[in-house]
Amino acid sequence: MNLSDYTSFDAIGLAELINKKEVSPAEVSSAAMRAYQAVNPDVHAVIECWEGEKYNQAGPMAGVPMLVKDLGISVAGRLNELGSRLAAGMVSPHDSHLTVKMRQAGLVLMGRTTTPELAASITTEPLFNGGTRNPWNSDFSAGGSSGGSAVAVVSGIVPAAHATDGGGSIRIPASANGLFGLKSSRGRISMGPDVDEIWSGLAVHGFVTRSVRDSAALLEAVQGNMPGDPFNIDRSTPGLVTSVESDPGNLKIGVLTHPLNGKRSTPEVVSAVEQTVKLLLALGHQVEEVMPDIGLSWDAFVEMNACFWAANSAGWIDALASMNNKPINTETLEPSNLALWKLGHELKATELVGAMHMRNTVTRKMGAFFGEYDMLLTPTLPDVPAKLGAFNRGQDKMDGRDWLHHVFSQTPFTALANVCGTPAMSIPLGFCESNHLPIGMQFFAGYNCEHALLSLAGQIERAHPWRGRRPEIWAGALPN
Repeated sequence: MNLSDYTSFDAIGLAELINKKEVSPAEVSSAAMRAYQAVNPDVHAVIECWEGEKYNQAGPMAGVPMLVKDLGISVAGRLNELGSRLAAGMVSPHDSHLTVKMRQAGLVLMGRTTTPELAASITTEPLFNGGTRNPWNSDFSAGGSSGGSAVAVVSGIVPAAHATDGGGSIRIPASANGLFGLKSSRGRISMGPDVDEIWSGLAVHGFVTRSVRDSAALLEAVQGNMPGDPFNIDRSTPGLVTSVESDPGNLKIGVLTHPLNGKRSTPEVVSAVEQTVKLLLALGHQVEEVMPDIGLSWDAFVEMNACFWAANSAGWIDALASMNNKPINTETLEPSNLALWKLGHELKATELVGAMHMRNTVTRKMGAFFGEYDMLLTPTLPDVPAKLGAFNRGQDKMDGRDWLHHVFSQTPFTALANVCGTPAMSIPLGFCESNHLPIGMQFFAGYNCEHALLSLAGQIERAHPWRGRRPEIWAGALPN
């Protein structure tokens, strides 16, 4: 199987070839390894490749290669270093529930992708193992925190990759790299067995893909609660895969072009929103400008998230230091995470309880919004990603709150779905010609409404396909 053929298929397409015995799993794995060898030196998306991983040969995606983010998921006997010197050399003692489900689906786990240290940034440039470059324009960031996974997919190493999302970490790199990225509802994918929730419920597992149907199929394969999980999400709604081909009906969609922090999206992003609205109208949907009431000021919204991020980071960092017998200082942590750790220890328990109360306020307000509108459309990001090195500059002069305000000023649209626990997706519908970078559009829906998002995404993908677009660094264009 040559690289041009390998990279032309999505995950479902490869699974169909394997099932028909037109190509063997070994041939597909060989192609994935050659793709990795061809482009990874230029993009630095994969930090380790594995061989000999077991998988279910009767699974619906038997033989399809899959990379996992180096954070949030455990693979027994494999390194799990979280992009941090504090966790360097740490090995997972057992599989996560998600790992088991991916293997049962037939996915072949072939290695780890890069992540910013402890996922606490929107650019994938950890000091521990170096920066990941955007394949569309290698001077720019790949986004984060699932930047390595997104780059591995868009550059052609694998058709889909595992990702996590605690404040936009699936959707941000999906937007930056021209991919489809779906953040699922809180509780749809088990976070166990080691934790019930990550970041007090802000974070979820998911995938970045080149096609809508891949995201639907992967989510359908791994969803569901496990014994002891705090959630048992209703799955009696339409099947996720069948939703992609179904008619979404005439939707009422609110559009928010500029962020709630009072700043303005760039002209290129505004233009992409306008083109998306025209597309939606042509598809028969009702679209109108809105200003959602989230029940909090912007500063209060960021402070609420700062409580969740810092309190959880402090506990996580303390545990890692104890497990790995390492000190907590500038030799083991980047300045931003050291600042979050300090803030986490300064917070009172009552402040975390207050943040939970504020989260309830936001969730109830957005619940009412989705009683009036089927979906909310925003840009995924107010601008294209920064150049490599720019976002992290000056973090040594920031305290924990400063860092969170810095993060949220650059990503003001995405965290709302994490706070509410609702699904949201980024679709690659725009492009910035001046920097040659993709621009994603984000759609939110109410809790447990992934089927509605996937139905709309499928309709948009058919009307405005994106899979034929190729970045500057693309394995399919290189010699075998």
